[in-house]
Order: sequence, then C-alpha cells, then structure tokens
Amino acid sequence: MAKELTSRAENYSQWYNELVIKADLAEQSAVRGCMVIKPYGYAIWERMQRELDDKFKETGHVNAYFPLFIPKSFLSREAEHVEGFAKECAVVTHYRLKTNAEGNGVVVDPEAKLEEELIVRPTSETIIWSTYKNWIHSWRDLPILCNQWANVVRWEMRTRLFLRTAEFLWQEGHTAHATREEAEEEAKRMLNVYADFAENFMAVPVVKGVKSANERFAGALDTYCIEAMMQDGKALQAGTSHFLGQNFAKAFDVHFTDKDGKEQSVWATSWGVSTRLMGALIMTHSDDNGLVLPPKLAPDQVVIVPIYKTEEQRNTIREKVEKLMAGLKAKGVRVKFDDNDTKKPGWKFAEYELKGVPVRVAIGARDLENGTAEIARRDTMEKETVSMDGIEEKIVALLDDVQKNIFQKALKYREANTREVNSYDEFKEEIEKGGFLLCHWDGTTETEERVKAETKATIRCIPLDGDKTPGTCIFTGKPSKQRVIFARAY
Repeated sequence: MAKELTSRAENYSQWYNELVIKADLAEQSAVRGCMVIKPYGYAIWERMQRELDDKFKETGHVNAYFPLFIPKSFLSREAEHVEGFAKECAVVTHYRLKTNAEGNGVVVDPEAKLEEELIVRPTSETIIWSTYKNWIHSWRDLPILCNQWANVVRWEMRTRLFLRTAEFLWQEGHTAHATREEAEEEAKRMLNVYADFAENFMAVPVVKGVKSANERFAGALDTYCIEAMMQDGKALQAGTSHFLGQNFAKAFDVHFTDKDGKEQSVWATSWGVSTRLMGALIMTHSDDNGLVLPPKLAPDQVVIVPIYKTEEQRNTIREKVEKLMAGLKAKGVRVKFDDNDTKKPGWKFAEYELKGVPVRVAIGARDLENGTAEIARRDTMEKETVSMDGIEEKIVALLDDVQKNIFQKALKYREANTREVNSYDEFKEEIEKGGFLLCHWDGTTETEERVKAETKATIRCIPLDGDKTPGTCIFTGKPSKQRVIFARAY
C-alpha cells in the first residue's frame, strides 16, 4: 500500500508512476504506448467531464461528434498545421485482413489498399472545417459553437500514464464566427472557463498566458494557455485555447455572405483539455501516503468505516450510519459505507488514504456508547472525535475546508518557487532548482530555441496579467517588452 510507495524526495518520477498503479487509476495496456483507465481513475475523469460539460453548455456550446478518420489530403491543406502534426500521425493504409498461407493467423490483404490513406485523428480542425463548409452560407448561420468529447492518437515515443500516451481522451471545442473580435473573445472566454475549472474544482492554481510563436498550436495565430506548477517544480500545460484566424476557413473554402451581401471568410477557434489533467491533479496535491483528491472531484467524498466485534454492534452501527448517509446525501455529499467484513478497519484506512478520499469517518462500539464518531481529513491527516449531533454540517464544512486548503497549499508552493531572474548566468543556476523563472526575453524564436537547447527550459507563457515593465533580454541584452515564464516542463 502507501508504505510501499517510493517517496517524492527519493524519486519523484517513480513515485508518480507507482501511485497511478497502486491507487488503481490506470495501467499499461497490451498496445504499446496506450493505457487502460481503470474504474476509479475513470470515475475521477467523469467528474471532470461533468463539470466541464456543464460549463461549456452554460456558455452556449453544444456537443457533436466527428469522424475518427481524416483523409490524408485534408492535412495537406493547411501547411503549418500538417507540419506540426506530421511526425505524430498514425496512418490507415488497408481495410481488410485475410488468413495467412499457413492458416494459423491473419495478414493484411494487399488487395485491400485504400485509394487514399486515412489519418487516425490527432486533432479535428481539418475534418470539422470540411464539414462546416456544408453548414455555413450566411451570417445567419453563425456563430457555430460545437464541442466534442473524443479520443485522439499522437504517436508518442516516450510515454507516461496520463501525461503522455499514444491515445488519450479529451474534449475539443471548434467554433466559427463572423468577425475577428467575436473569435478572439471566444478564445479568451474559454481560457477563463478552463482557469476557473482548474482553480475552483481541481484546486490547481494556474497562470493564464499566451504562447510564444515557437510554442503555439500549429495553424493558430494565438494560443492562450493555463500553466500549472507540479510539486517537483516542473510546469504542466493544463489547457489551451486557440485563435485560429481565418486559416482553416480559407483552406477549406468556408465563406459566408455578411449583412451587406459581401462574401467573407469565417473566423475560427479551437480549445481543449485532456486526461493530462489527471496527471496535473495527482502531481499537484498528492503525498507520500498516496492520492490527495479535491472534494469537488473525488468519486467518494466521504467513506464511513464501522469498527465492531459482534454482529449486534455491527447492526447498531449500520442503523446509525444509514441515518448519517441519508443526511449527507440530502446535502449533496457523495458518501460510501464500507462494511465489507473481509477486510480489517486498518487495511481500509490505508486503502482510502492511498485513494485520496477527502474525509473518513470511523464509528466503533465506544462511539455508540458516547454518541460520537472519529473524523479524519486526508489533506492534513488530522483526526478528531466529534459528536454525532450536527455531524452532517461538520462534514460539509470540513469538505469545503479541505478544498480551500489544498488550493492554498499549492498556491503557496508556486509562489515560493516563482523567481525573477535578470542574467543568463543566474538563469542557468536557478533553472536547476526548478520552478517558474520570470525573465526578460527579446521576443525572437532564435533566442528561445538557444535557451532550450542549452538548458531544456522553454517559455511556458507570456502572462496576461504579468509584469509589463520593459527591460533587456537575459540572453541577448536586446530590448524586452515584458517578463515571460521560463520553466522545464512535462
């Protein structure tokens, strides 16, 4: 259980890999680079989906679904886009198998070669904009605010569960607008939706910013992002929202007649988050005892464990628990009663600590006599004995406190590990310590690439709310408009 976990201080990467497996979140599959998301891990992802989907619909978006396969020719229409994804694409070349000559297996039927190869979806801009051509003719057809929940394939060579796999789950929004202003407003709106979700549901503090030209999405004019800091000081891109301009509309001839009767090209955005958020959740909050889950996303917010010696005690405890559970459920709390008699209470305590259940309640024979229960909170591991009178309100307040506490803990860590750097020598020293380095940069891709080659650090974002004071680039000494965030990243 948790005692078998490698500590974060000893080997952070190994701690993460072990925790994902031991907490029953996911495992490697028989397909190289792909993962099996286990029921407990998928339950957390479902909570994320539900909250995000509600937010999307509150902002006027609707769900649709587009094909998994994309004709190869589609990717050739937007040059920057195809260049960005070409090395990651999985390609379908045939549509049939046949029994081999020995009769003991199957081979690809050479007669079943496709006239045009199909790309397994790495992202859906091309297939969606080829579809939007049929949907959009007049300004009355705009805006289109579509989202889809789907899987994508990007052929990664080095994989890690949730963080980087050949196939992963995500949502991708694709919107079409009559004006540049509407599209830019949409891209920023969705960035704010992601930031709100990350901070208020995942309890992960994020920096909102825009990517440098070198880091932006292939085919976008601007890529907005939220960047989070993990407990090892590395950055993780937690979500992106792209202003695509008219690039895809022009590539796929998506035009409309405006109110003045003139033909215009449509303006576009796309935006998405993926199961990579699971990695962010784990690495931001968890500890050497296992997962620490924010109550708003925990599949079980409260688990109740009975401690008894006789069947009579068990039945009496169950009666108390049933009333407590009814009261908690009436307040919207997700609660589980674990009266499985094949496992001892101590085993259950360790199991639920490992799985990050925010609050644990234990009720034993002495508690029955005293009208009390023991409450343990997962974030601080603190325990207290409380009266059963008013315990529902106590637990609801405690869940709210846990949510706030783990956010504040993560925020303090980020603040303590965000530093201003004013020279390249200082930069090379500080980057080894991890964290976010606020530096002046001359705005050129050449400088960014040289810094990356020498230090493995990249510009995570140009903060939207950052210090706008001009300065001089730490690398070239040339003028800089504002400080940007450099960090090593996942």
